[in-house]
Amino acid sequence: MKKSNPPPEKSPDTQCPEGEINGNKGVKIYFLPSLMTSGNLFCGFLALTKIVEADIASHDFASIIKQALFFIFLACLFDALDGRVARMGGEESPFGREFDSLADLISFGAAPAFLVHRIVLEPVFKDIPEIGWFVASIYLVCGALRLARFNCTAAASAHNQQPPSKEFIGFPIPAAAGLVASLTLFMLWFQDKEFAVGYWRYSLPFIMVFLSYMMVSNVRYPSFKNINLKTRLRSRNSFAWIVVAALSIGGCITLRAFVLPILLPLFFFSYLAYGLVQVFLERKEKRALASTSDSKPAQK
Repeated sequence: MKKSNPPPEKSPDTQCPEGEINGNKGVKIYFLPSLMTSGNLFCGFLALTKIVEADIASHDFASIIKQALFFIFLACLFDALDGRVARMGGEESPFGREFDSLADLISFGAAPAFLVHRIVLEPVFKDIPEIGWFVASIYLVCGALRLARFNCTAAASAHNQQPPSKEFIGFPIPAAAGLVASLTLFMLWFQDKEFAVGYWRYSLPFIMVFLSYMMVSNVRYPSFKNINLKTRLRSRNSFAWIVVAALSIGGCITLRAFVLPILLPLFFFSYLAYGLVQVFLERKEKRALASTSDSKPAQK
């Protein structure tokens, strides 16, 4: 009798995680979320272009840097929209997660690193430029590590069929970029008002190194993923809150030249401080519980 040949083994290279490939249809790519992510990436590219074009000795240096900051903030807006559009349509996919991380690395990793290098590190370390490159690269590398860890955690949750976490582990890289950009905007606003605070910009490298540590830390931050168009206000004064929010947004738009340079740094600093305060309160609570348990008499 003729022996039947065993079926050929699948090569490890052809095996893909479940959800990545759907039969012969290929990788799942959804249009609207990918369009938002493309907008994020495009804004990051424009921000980098403006930063490279800016000449610190030119009279329009501040104006070009402000344009770069605008594109970083616009990239933050696109980044906030792509995830919400995907969740609203039930269209989250591994491809979207990876594409979003690649765009974030450009817009919120490379662009802020280039920004601080251009306006602070390059003039300071003109004779030893390698030091400036190294300091700027710390932020970029930590941002990449932060994104890689997030992708691994999200993939593990999807594989175990667990709901996505409502918290970020480590300071999110879009918030870190927003904080660097908003502080730069604040300093430029002070210079426009002819305040002698030009030396303040030297604090940016130290803040950027601290943010690098916070991105790879285990400090938890709320993700606000549960807030969407279907979220309802349960308060009795819901209408009053809507009116206050509408007036606040209108006031910010009308007085943006005076409000945004102050409001944006306060917003991002408050978000950064939230995680640090939470850690302090948790440690204080643990010490209180430990002291209480030690003070209890031993039972016979």
